[in-house]
Amino acid sequence: MRSIGALGKATNTKVETIRYYERIGLLAPPQRTDGNYRTYDDEALARLSFIRRSRDLGFSLDQVRALLSLTDQGTQDCKTVDRIARDHMAEIERKIADLIALRHELSTMIESCGGGNISECRIIEALSPFDN
Repeated sequence: MRSIGALGKATNTKVETIRYYERIGLLAPPQRTDGNYRTYDDEALARLSFIRRSRDLGFSLDQVRALLSLTDQGTQDCKTVDRIARDHMAEIERKIADLIALRHELSTMIESCGGGNISECRIIEALSPFDN
C-alpha cells in the first residue's frame, strides 16, 4: 500500500490530478487508513500508469475512459480499441496537416519582411484585421 504522494511520485502525477481522476471515476475511491488518509494498492498504480501513458499519447479523457472500460471487461476482441486508436491517429494526422499549413503561412509572412520600420512591416500588415 502506498500514500497518494507515493503514488504520484511513482507515476509522475500531481496529487490534485489523482484526486481529479478519482472524482471523475477514472480511479476507484481508495481505501482509507484509520487516520482517513488515502492508500493505494498495486492495481491503482497500474491503472494510474495506464491513464498517464494514455494521456501522454494524447488520448482524451473520454477515450481513456472507454479504453479502461474495455480493459476492465477483458473478454471482448480488440476491434473497439483499434477503432479508438485509429480515430485518435486520424486526429493527430489532421493536427499535423494544420501545423504544416500554419508553418507555411508563417514562413511566407517572415520571408516577405524586408526589414525597415514597423509601419512598413509585412508581418504586422498580414496580422492586421484591417487593410492599412
